[in-house]
Amino acid sequence: MAGELTVAGGNDLVTAISNTNLGDIIKPLTQEIHLFDTNIAGTTYLKDKTVLEEIQVGDRLNLRREDNKFDRNAILVLTEDGRKVGYVPEKDNLIFSRLMDAGKLLVARITKVTPHSGYTQISIGIFLVDF
Repeated sequence: MAGELTVAGGNDLVTAISNTNLGDIIKPLTQEIHLFDTNIAGTTYLKDKTVLEEIQVGDRLNLRREDNKFDRNAILVLTEDGRKVGYVPEKDNLIFSRLMDAGKLLVARITKVTPHSGYTQISIGIFLVDF
């Protein structure tokens, strides 16, 4: 039939796509764009401080907006299994909260962990995940 959309090599590609999660198809097409470096705020106020002993340089951290009465642009920093590590500092979060509110996916990677007496300083890079 003229003008019909066909896949070269039969329906193998269509079958492969149909039986795969969309995320598995997109993963090879993603890249992380480095935006900013900062330190995580609020590590001294964590209820579960064991998370600070388990994190390592290179770990990927998830960023999630939080409805917060003290900071309307608050961004939580979480381990991949959802444990709270702290916040993106208020002085740094305005642009990132706007990006996230617009539907952009941001993540962080730990670049340095420095234990001090009474607190742990965690340096992170913030990245935009581009599809």
